[in-house]
Amino acid sequence: MMTDPVADMLTRIRNACSTKKERVDIPMSKLKANIAEILKKEGFISNYRIIKDGRQGVLRIYLWYPEGKSAIIGLKRVSKPGRRVYCGKDDIPRVRNGYGIALLSTSKGVMPDSQAREAGVGGEVLCEVW
Repeated sequence: MMTDPVADMLTRIRNACSTKKERVDIPMSKLKANIAEILKKEGFISNYRIIKDGRQGVLRIYLWYPEGKSAIIGLKRVSKPGRRVYCGKDDIPRVRNGYGIALLSTSKGVMPDSQAREAGVGGEVLCEVW
């Protein structure tokens, strides 16, 4: 049984980037699809696709390598099942002085740190991407 599916997703992406894979398949969930949508909008991945495969389905993420290097330099899980990390609207972290993003799970859905600041909401800090 997997206890932290988001950490598994980030690890699969990290491993695929380190071996320069074109795509990576991840078991589907709504949270992971929301994270993939944000990564696409922010320019860290080229695309993603949801493939209906039986009950759960598969989230296929297509990685992006501009100029031969991965667009994703690092991924870090912040809030873990054993230690949840929350932040208020005034305490939203800046990742690498604005070169990266923090993904937050808020009452208005999953969003990047910049959008959460504009909306004036805090929440659980899921991960950091740079």
